[in-house]
Amino acid sequence: MSRPPLRPRSHYALFRRLTTRWADNDVYGHVNNTVHYAWYDTTVNTCLVEQGGLDITEGAVIGLVVESGCRYARPLAFPGDVEIGLKACPPGTSSVRYELGVFAPGAADAAAEGYFVHVFVDRATRRPVAIPPELFRALERLA
Repeated sequence: MSRPPLRPRSHYALFRRLTTRWADNDVYGHVNNTVHYAWYDTTVNTCLVEQGGLDITEGAVIGLVVESGCRYARPLAFPGDVEIGLKACPPGTSSVRYELGVFAPGAADAAAEGYFVHVFVDRATRRPVAIPPELFRALERLA
């Protein structure tokens, strides 16, 4: 079965460098597939806090992940750094889809790529709300 190639570096609007941890490797000697999701979550939320003013501890609006997926192409392992590429699709009223690529430092080809969808909700009621303006502008810059 053939599948489309993973997206190139040029697809992504922003990159974050993360360092692998000893605990990231599994018994097969490479970063376990579950770690990629933690990298995605860390990259997106760091960006939203820094560039969009998201207040993860006190803010009235929070983002909940409602869908995610990942495709893997090549292994990565501890010790080493990874570069996570991030792009936001044009945001809707209360939701946005992020596309992420995992690269070895300087590598042209992604080791993995994934996506997830945030729905922004009222912290107390957990009901969808409009994305706050500052956060919306940050998402537009990533699109």
